[in-house]
Amino acid sequence: MSNNPVGWFEIYVQDIRRAKSFYESVFKVQLQDLQMPDMEMHAFPMVDEAMGAPGAIVKMEGIPSGGNSTRVYFSCEDCADEESRVSDSGGSVVKEKFSIGEYGFVSLVTDPDGNMIGLHSLK
Repeated sequence: MSNNPVGWFEIYVQDIRRAKSFYESVFKVQLQDLQMPDMEMHAFPMVDEAMGAPGAIVKMEGIPSGGNSTRVYFSCEDCADEESRVSDSGGSVVKEKFSIGEYGFVSLVTDPDGNMIGLHSLK
């Protein structure tokens, strides 16, 4: 393989404004509006030539949110920082920061639409 296996991610939501506010608040970023036909989409900041996969939150008629089997892990400096902002931003903490051995630490949280996401850090 010459590329990272994940090239893009989408998190489907029902209330795009609430989801945008949640992700901007938790990660302290500004999501960019992407003009797409028949859907609302806001992309996370992207850095060309950097490791990791770009992605977006998406509201599309007929596509449910929450309860899916896909989990996206967001890279963080210290996942406890983002975890601390989840509840106040409308989400919930499923499992507080825990060690995954030599690979660092993870927190599991849900966004306001019930999508579970992972927060990963090395410290």
